[in-house]
Amino acid sequence: MPELQANGVTLYYESHGDGYPLIWGHEFAGDYRSWEPQVRFFSRRYRVITYNARGYPPSEVPTDGSVYTQDNAVDDMKGVLDALGISEAHIAGLSMGGTLALNFGIKYPHMAKSLVVAAAGTGSNDPAAFRKTVTEFARRMEEGGMEAMREYARGPARVQLMRKDPKGWREFSDQLAEHSPIGSALTFRGVQGGRPPVFALEEQMKALQVPTLIMLGDEDDACIEPSVFMKRCIPSSGLVIFPQSGHPINLEEPDLFNRTVLDFLTAVEAGKWAAHDPGAAAGSLT
Repeated sequence: MPELQANGVTLYYESHGDGYPLIWGHEFAGDYRSWEPQVRFFSRRYRVITYNARGYPPSEVPTDGSVYTQDNAVDDMKGVLDALGISEAHIAGLSMGGTLALNFGIKYPHMAKSLVVAAAGTGSNDPAAFRKTVTEFARRMEEGGMEAMREYARGPARVQLMRKDPKGWREFSDQLAEHSPIGSALTFRGVQGGRPPVFALEEQMKALQVPTLIMLGDEDDACIEPSVFMKRCIPSSGLVIFPQSGHPINLEEPDLFNRTVLDFLTAVEAGKWAAHDPGAAAGSLT
């Protein structure tokens, strides 16, 4: 089983294909398996790296809640790249992994050839209410195990996957039920519940020069305003919205997702991904 040491924890990882490295950070409800449609597509031309975050077996599951933080998540990803001898990569992620990709770019811009920030920003619109929800779900996991999260898999931004791909949704739901209740509860409480909202990162995003692709589904209500805000702040960014799509857009619309990301990576590598034109500022005449 491929494992490595990263930022003081043992993490499970997989690496497929050759070429320029492309690393994916998974969402809270997923793990490295969530990226299977992307691994099969992108490993034809990239070295594709996936891994399980701390708290997600077979990665190590620390029981100290204080080590589950957004900063540690960023340093864990850096540790994976360091352990593999990679000094620069395309950095990508969805949801928890999308927020990870954004914060990785802010902290380690010299290691990021580009950023793919998908379905990120949940909890930014009303942080207090979000932390209350996170605390409740963490309690349910601690008391009832992962079966208590079946309701989470049927949330308003996940029923789209159930409708479009019932088999894929069952796989997603079954994999979620296999996660560690302790690791998931501590991740929910510490990483999601403790991270700053996207709106608090305005100055850091305005200073971010890494080419960035922001992606979301138009029915992923919690991520719409944060995604538009990211687009307005990050100078070299673009925003893509998938129609009639919810939160896990890489699973809902894998072909569209993959082709959109590939077009972005190709533009970046060709030096054709442009920064915002100052003359095209919001409010100017068309």
